[in-house]
Amino acid sequence: MAGLKKKRRIQMVVSGLVLMAVAAVLMGVAFKDGIEFFRSPTQVVEEMPGPNERFRLGGLVKEGSWVKGDVHRFIITDTNRDIPVVYKGILPDLFSEGEGSIVTGTLVNGEFIASEVLAKHDEEYMPAEVIDALKEQGVYVEPST
Repeated sequence: MAGLKKKRRIQMVVSGLVLMAVAAVLMGVAFKDGIEFFRSPTQVVEEMPGPNERFRLGGLVKEGSWVKGDVHRFIITDTNRDIPVVYKGILPDLFSEGEGSIVTGTLVNGEFIASEVLAKHDEEYMPAEVIDALKEQGVYVEPST
């Protein structure tokens, strides 16, 4: 009887481990297409993404670069490198030149085709990824309080 209990317990432990491994593999497959990495313009130029690779590009909207219309064109900069962006759709109300923004999409022939545009929340807000990228460039200035 004791041998049967031990055998059943081992089967349950092995079954639990197999189920956990299957769950981990399924989560990995699901996240593979859902994860979008953030990059600054300098990082994009230094290490070009693969064709059709979706990622987030963040930085400041360059002053004087925004061409409004059915298709919006503007430049995202980290003050070191610039990437031209094309976006067809309605931009957020807080989107403006000289402010932080993150765009999601793909790089096609040197031009970023955006499917989503995120803008700042208020005059003091800047996405953490943009702050980190600007700090790496040595150009980030702490806002005055």
